[in-house]
Amino acid sequence: MSAEQFIQQKAAAAILAIYGTEVAETSLQVSVTRKEFEGDYTLVTFPLLKITRQAPDATGNAIGQWLVDNVPEISAFNSVKGFLNLSFSPVYWNESLQAMASDEAFGQLPSTGKRIMVEFSSPNTNKPLHLGHIRNNLLGDSVSRILKACGNEVIKATLVNDRGVHICKSMYAWEKLFDGATPESTGKKGDHLVGDCYVAYAKMEKEHPEIIDEVHKMLVDWEAGDPHVRELWTMMNGWVFKGFDETYKALGISFDKVDYEHDTYLLGKELVQKGLDMGAFVKDPDGSVWCDLTADGLDRKLVLRGDGTSVYITQDLGTAERRFANYNLDSHVYVVGNEQDYHFQVLKLILAKLGFDWASQIYHLSYGMVELPEGKMKSREGTVVDADDLIQSMYEEAKKTSEESGKLADMSEEEKDRLYHMIGLGALKYFIIKVDPKKTMLFNPKESIDFNGNTGPFIQYTHARICSILRKATVSFGPADVLGVEPSAKEVRLVKLLGLYPAKVAEAGAALSPAVIANYAYDLAKEFNQYYHDTPILKESDEAVLKYRLALIALMARVLRSAMALLGIDLPERM
Repeated sequence: MSAEQFIQQKAAAAILAIYGTEVAETSLQVSVTRKEFEGDYTLVTFPLLKITRQAPDATGNAIGQWLVDNVPEISAFNSVKGFLNLSFSPVYWNESLQAMASDEAFGQLPSTGKRIMVEFSSPNTNKPLHLGHIRNNLLGDSVSRILKACGNEVIKATLVNDRGVHICKSMYAWEKLFDGATPESTGKKGDHLVGDCYVAYAKMEKEHPEIIDEVHKMLVDWEAGDPHVRELWTMMNGWVFKGFDETYKALGISFDKVDYEHDTYLLGKELVQKGLDMGAFVKDPDGSVWCDLTADGLDRKLVLRGDGTSVYITQDLGTAERRFANYNLDSHVYVVGNEQDYHFQVLKLILAKLGFDWASQIYHLSYGMVELPEGKMKSREGTVVDADDLIQSMYEEAKKTSEESGKLADMSEEEKDRLYHMIGLGALKYFIIKVDPKKTMLFNPKESIDFNGNTGPFIQYTHARICSILRKATVSFGPADVLGVEPSAKEVRLVKLLGLYPAKVAEAGAALSPAVIANYAYDLAKEFNQYYHDTPILKESDEAVLKYRLALIALMARVLRSAMALLGIDLPERM
């Protein structure tokens, strides 16, 4: 039970006892007390005046006095112009700490009974994953974890864009320039080799723009089932899929459902006919089909070309309809960059016009681009930051920083290797996730690996420090040991912060923003380090106080692990 719920429950009991009237607990307005007033939480008494038939302060004083007299967890109150400020006693904070420490699922919210699909990654098979894909993958994976912690059943999905002109460009260049090269013959990951083909094609097209006609013919041949083109397509996509899998594994990313564009690009054609039959779509003289969205403040949207071929929106309409039908979804989240804002606005509108009630349950998690100190990345010019190279460079940076600390002498090489991977990946993930998804972000690898400040390694180091203290402790302790001890002001502050964790999980889920969890974890780590600096723990001579402090920091370590796990980040016990 949260502090707000506790006060709602007790205040409802006070109103019944004093005024003989039952009120719904959830109707009572409770919030954290503003800093300029004394108290922990505030009950708004204005809405109660019809019941009490008293002035605001008289109402506040009556309820506050009853609570102090009858609820040992409340120690003091003051009533100011319709606001009843309540102070909790040590009894409440200790009971709250005990409840949190005893709850192995603390931070996991009750089941909603809802099923949500989160689609992310959705790469093209003409190049390896790069830094922009990393932000997409980390957001999608973390949002999936958070929505699951919010009590939902979550299906992680990806739609691989494995057909189209961009794929044929790499295929064309491979045939013309790469002399039968394979990942085995070149020693390159398959996705990197295909990416080289894509960059090479862009250079070819600059000198010979007419070759785009040959590429388009290759796509037509693919759609016609030409055996040679299909064989080449299968081989090169196979290289890319294997490369993607290696990168996903390195990032700790997995999917429950993988769709491929070659299976889905024809979906939606039946919906186009349905839209024509309903009068939601119109057919132009050239045979093309359109949806007129001008009344909605947009424009006319093409949903089928004059030659009968699909466009992206056709595929997305059909894929959405199939997923909601097959998986009985309550909602669907698309993790896609903000350059596609218009596309998803159109998708929702058209689905609604087709009569699908669930159209309003489609959410576009629109995120900003990742930029480097040098500026924007461009795939066709080969100026992207490759995901594999970045993961390796973060490992090297973590290794260098850790070795300079000189604290790993007694670790085996295998333990060190695991630690470097954990720190490097944690630094990369946290630096990207801590930024609000809607914002464009500037990625600086050296800043991300810093062991001080708002970084992943700082939180990892904080966790390792807590684990070190707990290892050195010579007394056993448990949740019951927090009762009967007078907590300090700093300890009350920590208990308050710990108590916010479930609400932060709920907030992050509602906003689809892992940044909420990232910055909460940083605040918690910061508060611990201040507490550790100012408060003796293992040197405490009073055994009851020692056990209290050990139980408190053990819970902090557990909440840090839980919060960072929602971001896909592991915390080491030693650093």
